[in-house]
Formats: sequence, C-alpha cells, structure tokens
Amino acid sequence: MPAMTAVDADAPAGAGTPAEAVGPLLRGVTVLRRLTEAGGTLSPSALERATGLARSTVDRITGTLGRMGYVRLDGRDVVLTPRVMELGNAYLAALRLPALLDARADALADELDESVSLAVADLDGVRFIHQATRRRALSVSFRIGDLLPAERTAPGALFATEWTEADWTRWRERRAQDARDASFPAVPPRADPTAAPCSPLPSPDSFAQRVERARRDGWAVDDQLIEPGLVAVSVPVRDPGTGRVACVASVVSHTSRHSAADLRTSLLPRLRTAVTAMETDLRTAPAPEPGPAPAGLATWTTASKHELGRDFVESLARGLTVLTAFGEGRAAPSLTEVARATGLSRATARRALLTHEHLGLVAAHPDRTYTLTPRVLDLGFPALSRTTLPRLAEPHLRALADTAGEPTALAVLTSDGKEIQYTAGAGTSRVLTVQISVGTRLPATATSLGRVLLADTTAPLSPTLTEVRSQGYALVDEELESGLRSIAVPVRDRAGRTVAALNISTHAARRTLRDVVADLLPALHATAAHIQQDLHTASRFTHVPPS
Repeated sequence: MPAMTAVDADAPAGAGTPAEAVGPLLRGVTVLRRLTEAGGTLSPSALERATGLARSTVDRITGTLGRMGYVRLDGRDVVLTPRVMELGNAYLAALRLPALLDARADALADELDESVSLAVADLDGVRFIHQATRRRALSVSFRIGDLLPAERTAPGALFATEWTEADWTRWRERRAQDARDASFPAVPPRADPTAAPCSPLPSPDSFAQRVERARRDGWAVDDQLIEPGLVAVSVPVRDPGTGRVACVASVVSHTSRHSAADLRTSLLPRLRTAVTAMETDLRTAPAPEPGPAPAGLATWTTASKHELGRDFVESLARGLTVLTAFGEGRAAPSLTEVARATGLSRATARRALLTHEHLGLVAAHPDRTYTLTPRVLDLGFPALSRTTLPRLAEPHLRALADTAGEPTALAVLTSDGKEIQYTAGAGTSRVLTVQISVGTRLPATATSLGRVLLADTTAPLSPTLTEVRSQGYALVDEELESGLRSIAVPVRDRAGRTVAALNISTHAARRTLRDVVADLLPALHATAAHIQQDLHTASRFTHVPPS
C-alpha cells in the first residue's frame, strides 16, 4: 500500500479505495475526524458541509455514534463524548510508551518548571502522546494527539534522521500540495505564499541541514519554528531492541524565559539525564500482560440493529469496535485474534482491518499481524484530552436534573478540608429551587457533599462520617438552611479515590426523607457511575483536573 500524506489520508472514498473497503466505516471515520478538527462540536448541517455527505447519511452516522456513546446531541449540535477516547486509548495502551515513560516526563517538568512532551513519528509529521504542561497565563496549548509538520519541530528533525528516500519524497510532495500547512490544524498556518509582502517559506534544504545537524549532535532545537516566541529542545528515546527512535522527549518554553541557546546550555543536560533513565525503563520493563479483551461486541451490535433498524449502521459500529481489539499485550494481533477478541467473523474483521489500513489507522505486516498507527488519535482524542471533571460531568448533571425534577451539583473539597467548592451544577424551572453558583464555598460538615468528601479523606471519623462511609451516601436534613434536604454520593477516579461529590437538593415539603432515599438515590448512583465511566476513560492517558 502506498504511503499516505496528511493531506490525503482521510479521504472517505474515491480513486484508490479498495473494492472491499466498508463504505459506512469510511464515512463514519470522516465524521469523527471533522468533529475533532472542529474542536469536538458541529451542527448536523455543518457536518454535512464539512464531509460532503448527504444529511440523511450524517444523521444515520451520528445516530450510530450516539448509540455507541461516542457522540451526544446537545441542542442542535453533535458533540464528541469522552467514550470516543477508548479508540485512542487502545493505540496508547498497545504502544506502552506513555505508561512506561510518563512519570519520568512529569518529574522532569516539575524539576525544570517547564512543559515536557513525548512525541512519536506519524508519516512525515510528529504526534504528541504525552504532555506535562505548566499551568501559566502564557503556556503551551498542544494536546495529546495533535499532529505537527516534521519540518517545524525539533522532534521532526530527529525522526527524519531515519527517513528513507521514499519518506523524503513523500515529505516533498506534501509540502508542494499544502504550502500553508492547512492539513495541520494544531499549528498556525504559514503565510500565504501568493500574498505580498510575506516572509519566504523555509527551504527544503534548511530542513535537510537541520536533520544532518541532529544526526551529528544527537539532539535538536526548535527556535521559533512553530510560531514566534516558542522554543524547544529535544532528545530521542531509543528502542533498546532495535536502537531506532521510539519517541522523542522535548522541553518546551518561550523566549521570555529561555533563548534557544539557553535551552542547550541549561536544560539539555537534564533532559539527556531523563532520557537515559527512560531508556533504562524501556530496557527493564517486564513483558506486558494482556488485559481483558472486549466482550460481546458482535452481540451488542446485532441487538442494536434489531432494535433501531436502518437508523443503526451496524457495519460502522463493528468496524470501529475492531480498533478496541488492540491494547496492552495485544499490540500486534493476527486477524484470527482480532476476530476472537471482538466476536466478529474473520471476514467481517478482515474487511474492517483493510478499511482501516486504507485510512492509515492500521498497518499490516509481513507476518500477518496488524498494529494501530498514531493516526487513531485523530478520532476525537485531541479535542477531549484537556477536559476537566466539571466539563465532563455537566451533561450528566443536566440529564439528572431533568429526570429528577430537582437541582443537582458537583463539588470538591478545598485544600484545607474545611469547605466545599461548587464546580458544576444543573438547575430546574421550579419557582422554589436551590440556586448556588459555581465557585461558591460552604462549610463541609454542614452539607451532604462535604460529608461524602470528608468520609473518604479524613481520619479518625466521627460517628456521622462513619455512617456515611458505610452506607455510601450522605443525607442532610435542614442543617444548612430550613426546608433544604440534600443527598450526595462520591465520584471516584480510576484508583478508587473520591475526587468529587454529586448531590440532589429538594425542599422538605416536596419529598420526605424516605422518598429522598427511595426515589433520588438510585438515579444519583446511576449518574455518578456514568460520570465515573467517562472519567476513567478520559484519564487513562491524560490528566483530568477535578475543578
């Protein structure tokens, strides 16, 4: 299969499309890519224009993606949800590099007080697989999954030291087709070369010279190649088995903090030390144990088709689930292993893999195994990789408020443990209702939210908090304000730690204490479970701040 460039890799169909490619899967991937490029939200009519698909096709595709939990409808908009990140998670888990190296990158960022990134090669581009970003008013905004042109980065010069002549030819063709880097939405476009006056584009020779310098030095510098003020220094992390570049570690800053020359003298030595430790981690890492394979996917898609009829595009759903057959310990499965993991027939799995190969999402190997490519991160990951817990929880809070007919809220404990701070909420249209603004602080001990949080974060526990911990919820009756009753449950992270609390509030005249527990607690637990599911998916390879 000929190598694809960033310009042509996402074409839904046309010349060069294999006869056995799954058309609905091609179109579904295109919809996910257009949503990702738009930041995660588009109206159906905007998707129609962006994809060139008929409105009825867009509706069927988004309906199927909604059934899979990959998108939701918010008013008239189609919005990506954290569930879609399971596709990128499959790639990152199979790659293993983030799990093995992210702690080193995070520690280096803390030590230097600068942003640190890990990147892999993606054809003639560079794609981020980990970001440890400093939270400043002026900070680096790249996200996990963002794709950058090789020639405008320090990692690109290091990856290009291993390019073949075919790779260089592909790079030159891409530059000729896309002089303004329009196919790289994560970077500012170059000046229009037809406009006057404008600064000349860097010549191909200048990139080749940087590559030769990187080959000689063993490191590379980005001196404002992306945009004015941005600088970076990069060092390759080599695979202990092959000696080839597995990924590139970079320290990123701006010229008000460090010049390019200063990066070489003050930060490069510590970056090299960290990279040496990363390579040791790769060399000594135990072989991965395969995690649980997806279960019942074929049965689920069949049941959904029977329930929804033509509105559910089964071939799209099955094609996307094939990507989830990959993961830690399943980095390079055979066709038989993919079929077994998904419950699909070999013929169905083969056609899906062939389609993904055409799209650049899967690579086929001579030993009849397959691997995911970094391009899988195009499917929603950048748009969601910097989400927060409140943003993630908001649609679930609105759904709960609509179902219960009562206001809901999410809160976290303040650093001193004495107060709670509201971080998200959803109200109702009642005349008599609870209205507490995001950011409001209240005494933790007097609220149901605070008691849930304190029950999992303090010791020794009072009798009241002991009861809260044992029963899994807190019920407060008119303690904060006359007539106000509320019930709260914890929201837990991937490690089982309570990171927030979720509650429903009501007036004492509307529900008895028994009614609050019987009617509201089940819905509260179900909503907390939905939030936790999204949080666990989103936080597997990214940091999700609790507020």
